[in-house]
Amino acid sequence: MSEEKIHKIILVGDGAVGSTYAFSLVQQGIAQELGIVDIVKERTQGDAIDLADATPWIAPKTIYSAEYSDAKDADLVVISAGAPQKPGETRLDLVNKNLKILSSIVEPIVESGFNGIFLVAANPVDILTHATWRMSGFPKDRVIGSGTSLDTGRLQKVIGEMEHVDPRSVNAYMLGEHGDTEFPVWSYNNVGGVKVSDWVKAHPEVGENKLEAIHKEVADMAYDIINKKGATFYGIGTALAFITKAILNNEHRVLPLSVPMDGEYGLHDLHIGTLAVVGRHGLEQVIEMPLSADEQAKMEASAKQLKEVMDKAFKETGVKVRQ
Repeated sequence: MSEEKIHKIILVGDGAVGSTYAFSLVQQGIAQELGIVDIVKERTQGDAIDLADATPWIAPKTIYSAEYSDAKDADLVVISAGAPQKPGETRLDLVNKNLKILSSIVEPIVESGFNGIFLVAANPVDILTHATWRMSGFPKDRVIGSGTSLDTGRLQKVIGEMEHVDPRSVNAYMLGEHGDTEFPVWSYNNVGGVKVSDWVKAHPEVGENKLEAIHKEVADMAYDIINKKGATFYGIGTALAFITKAILNNEHRVLPLSVPMDGEYGLHDLHIGTLAVVGRHGLEQVIEMPLSADEQAKMEASAKQLKEVMDKAFKETGVKVRQ
């Protein structure tokens, strides 16, 4: 009898996001092997023991403190390492220091012989995903960012609360930068085929400016959480586990991710949040949503800001790239 295929993940970054992601993997029984890499070695050792203590109630999993060299036969490398966003900072404020940190991670992973898929969650995620692609020399289908997955979940939650429905029944997306220039696709966003914009018009009691209020609430949610508790990690940790499952289980699932633009929305040479299909071999298809003129303008403005910040950061940091 042939042995069952073992799914192996290497997690780089054992801070709040990384450890929450690891716990989500354990809780959901995703993958059979998890190696954790961090500059603080004792933390990874402690987390490996602590996480393994949960496996008797869920499913067996080999969990250990890892080195970059352990990525050589991994299916997935997940990068959550980087300087965290502090109160008053935007995600784009992190770019230079996190580009340098990213360079010190990608290089040894590639040198290990890693031939799997990169999943990037560190911020600013769109720029760092594009940077991972350039630094690694990997094909575009094997470098993916978490993109607007968390923002989309927040949007679905808020709309679900407003319309009194399960957020899983809300078909709504945030696109663009995972950051201040993100935007909801009101021309599409719906519940049961009824556009959210039409639902708001039919319920004047919620207020005529409700769509703008929802947009602002979702876009500012990270700042609110960071101001109250210092960091956000439960939402993104769970979202990362969901993306991981879609990849490893070859689900061909449509998700809002940070993916490369090759003419979609008229954009080129950057990664930005839009719908995409992912499976066992990574990115399978980029979906270009039909946007209204206003939404297209917002996508272009979001891309313009990302591109300007990214090009400046690459020039200032001088990080080594392969493509």
